Order: sequence, then structure tokens, then C-alpha cells
Amino acid sequence: MFTGIISDIGEVIKREERGDTRFVIACHYDAGSIDIGASICCSGACLTVIEKGREGGRTWFAIDASAETLDKTTLGDWSKGTRVNLERSLKIGDELGGHIVTGHVDAVGEVISRTAEGDSSRFVFEAPETISHFIAQKGSITLNGTSLTVNEVEGNSFGVNLIPHTLEVTTWGKTRPGERINMEIDILARYVARMVETGFVK
Repeated sequence: MFTGIISDIGEVIKREERGDTRFVIACHYDAGSIDIGASICCSGACLTVIEKGREGGRTWFAIDASAETLDKTTLGDWSKGTRVNLERSLKIGDELGGHIVTGHVDAVGEVISRTAEGDSSRFVFEAPETISHFIAQKGSITLNGTSLTVNEVEGNSFGVNLIPHTLEVTTWGKTRPGERINMEIDILARYVARMVETGFVK
């Protein structure tokens, strides 16, 4: 379980094609604080640490991604040098600064536009039709692991504003139109929709 508050920007330093695909990601975390088997949210995808170490003054950890993960997320696009939003799993008693995030990617969307608004940047995204009805104005959504508030919704597209701090401490500062992004809808929206669908709520 996560909150969508990014705590580090990692970098893919190796991609190995095995039975699954193994990614080695450099980060600024203390290697001693990372447990084998721990979950780390990598640009919105909850992944399991299978190896870790230090090399060249940098901590690194390795994860395996199945063909299903590569197909249903942006991990299939990752290569050496890809920058990754990172978040460690939530501990009991931690501050819930964003919203409840599972790290289960619901769909892959696309950045449609980016424009400056004062010191902030306004992004417009397009979501697949399968999840667009879960996205609501002033609701929460997780994009590449980041907890964000939806400003407006129009059909399958929606907009968000990112302040300078968010642009600086995440990969969003270098994100451009045309890029694919991992999307996770708000878990509360998911369950409310399910209750309406089954007639539990009318």
C-alpha cells in the first residue's frame, strides 16, 4: 500500500531479458533499509525487490517484470536511462499525505498537452474508455505513481496542475506530450462504482 507521494527518482541502469525481464534501478535509498521481498512502487507499479547492492557510490535494487506487467504498464518502454518515480511501501503510523494507492496499474494513458500556468504546469491526459468513467473533477488519480487532483474532465480527457515542487522532485519535470503513463484510479471510486453496478447503492 502506498500514498502517491514520491520519495525518490530512480534510474534504470540495466535491463536484462531472462524468463522474465529484470530491471536494475539506481536510487538514493539506504541499501540497508531495503529488504529483499519488499514492495517498491516504481512509476505506479508495485514491484518486488529480489536483489540489492551498492556500486559506484549508488544504491541499486533489482525487480523482475512478467510479460503481463510489460504489456499492461509502461515498463515495456523502459530502457537504460529511464527515470522512475519511487515510493516505499506505507508503514502503520506514516502520514497519509496523498491518497490510498495500491500500485496496481489500471491502464496506460497518454500526455496530450503541457502548458505553463504561472510557475506551474498544466497537463492534459487521455485515458482509455475502460477507466474514464472513474475519473471525476476534484477527485484523486495516480499517474506514474504520483497522487494528483483532477481539475476538469471532458470525455476521455482530463487536466491536472503540477506545482514547481512536484515538477522538481518527480519525473514530471521532464515529461512531454506523447509520453505514455501508468494510471491507477481512486480505489474509493472503484468500490462505489461496483456497489452501484450491483444495486447495493441506488
